[in-house]
Amino acid sequence: MAAPSSLGSWQWKQPSVIPGFGLTLGISLTMLTLIVLIPLAALVLRAGSIGIGGIFEIAMDPRILAALKTSFLTAFIAAIANAIFGTITAWVLVRYRFPGRRVLDAFIDLPFALPTAVAGIALTTIYAPNGMIGQWLAPLGIKVAYTPVGIVIALIAVGFPFVVRTVQPVMEEISRETEEVSATLGARRWQTVLFVVIPPLIPAILTGFALALARGVGEYGSVIFIAGNLPFKSEIAPLLIVIRLEEFNYAGATAIAAIMLAISFVLLFVINAIQSWSQRRFADA
Repeated sequence: MAAPSSLGSWQWKQPSVIPGFGLTLGISLTMLTLIVLIPLAALVLRAGSIGIGGIFEIAMDPRILAALKTSFLTAFIAAIANAIFGTITAWVLVRYRFPGRRVLDAFIDLPFALPTAVAGIALTTIYAPNGMIGQWLAPLGIKVAYTPVGIVIALIAVGFPFVVRTVQPVMEEISRETEEVSATLGARRWQTVLFVVIPPLIPAILTGFALALARGVGEYGSVIFIAGNLPFKSEIAPLLIVIRLEEFNYAGATAIAAIMLAISFVLLFVINAIQSWSQRRFADA
């Protein structure tokens, strides 16, 4: 038998406990097709049954435009808040040791396990005008429940873990020595944070931001109770999809879903482009 031409080809032929490339790739593509591609194709085909003109007419409906604006704007604001406070929380969990740290770390994952409807009911109870927190805000003229502000709070609650769990492992890989070197060179604390700590975290922060945004755009259970669902004010696009389904208007429901899907793809494409650019810039630096 001829010797392998290179180390790479020799490693390729080594036996492995895990099944080979062909089998694992086939399983991956099969699951991706069954779970993601086929449902998306069915959504696009059903929405396409009313034609481009019909989809455009639905998209231009004032009520749907208002609902889309509410869904994407509140999700965007919540994702920004999560990117900021999620990064700070990850920093606290990584850099400091204090009593109750493990408990706090466990609580971060609570929104993953908690049913979204339960979270929505709990937030509504707390922030309602007669709630635990809402009763103190009402005399100040601040209304949270049944407004877009309540939607933002609900989306922050469900999207917060995405940022923390994305940034935390990357932050653990940053050596303290780099911060110490920065300090010995005369950098102030804010300069160390901005020019030493933050740059390598930007790709992870953007990833967490994108995940929180994607979760927030399509969130239904935790929002439906606290939103108030007032048309042109606090009505979200997923609710309109449910309403169209209850009216047996499947083409209209899929058209709204297709519009949301297209906007989400554009947003994620832009975020991924920025993320790739930041990774290349950091690698070149």
